Amino acid sequence: MSESIKENAILNEILQWETELQDDSRTDFQRTFDRWFQRKLDEIPSGTKNILFKKIDSSLFHLHSFIQNSFIQQDAKKQILLSARSLNSDIEQLSDLHLLRIDQLHYLADLQTSKHRLYSFLQGGLTGTGGLLLTGLDIPAQTVLNLRAIQMISMCYGYEINNPYEMMISLKVYHASLMPKQLKYKSWLELKREGKKGASSYFYEGKEDVSNEESLEFLLKQIAKLSVISLFKRKLIAGVPLVSILVGAGFNYQVTRDICIFANKYYQYRYLEDTYAVGTGGNDE
Repeated sequence: MSESIKENAILNEILQWETELQDDSRTDFQRTFDRWFQRKLDEIPSGTKNILFKKIDSSLFHLHSFIQNSFIQQDAKKQILLSARSLNSDIEQLSDLHLLRIDQLHYLADLQTSKHRLYSFLQGGLTGTGGLLLTGLDIPAQTVLNLRAIQMISMCYGYEINNPYEMMISLKVYHASLMPKQLKYKSWLELKREGKKGASSYFYEGKEDVSNEESLEFLLKQIAKLSVISLFKRKLIAGVPLVSILVGAGFNYQVTRDICIFANKYYQYRYLEDTYAVGTGGNDE
């Protein structure tokens, strides 16, 4: 298969995925819940919400910095480069990964995402055992795992994550991937515009706020998951809280899977846009 055919195949996959993002397939119950949730949010004073959003953003920035500077992440970067050199011996640094074909980059990213889906599954299962410490660490651990997954996907497509622009973009990818399904397409279009504005930027010049009201729905789902785990942790099967383990593992796996799919589509798009100046044809307005 020629390189242009592979590019077109990936582009068609992104187009198909974009079309699916536009479909608002919520049930009547989900629409009723969304209206109820919005009314409750409107009851919270704007000052309180702004303080909460700033604290969440600050936590995300610190976690992102901690992950990217960790020895584990540096070793992972070396492993990506080592794997890339097995495909092209001319590769010396991450920016050289653009020498590879997009299907090769997708292969590298898929290796990383499969690992993180497994990590998330295991971490969710541990949370499901119902231990107080593990339950309390679930949301921070999930955030670290998913931020790290996005960083790894970014590096697999040749984007160095330790400059201010790419750091902000990865955080916005994380935020967009957590949006309710009916809002993901809007976030996707915003990310596409960000990529076009800063194609060769080092510093980020856009809006640096990440969290907003829509992101609180995901937090509510996390709390609901922990409540279900707490409810079923005493329901033992052969001495094991099997139901709560399955709830924790299944929920966390699905969240990480959705985040990795979104991040992979975005960085595939960035790669095609930066390397071949193609577009997906979606409405960018």
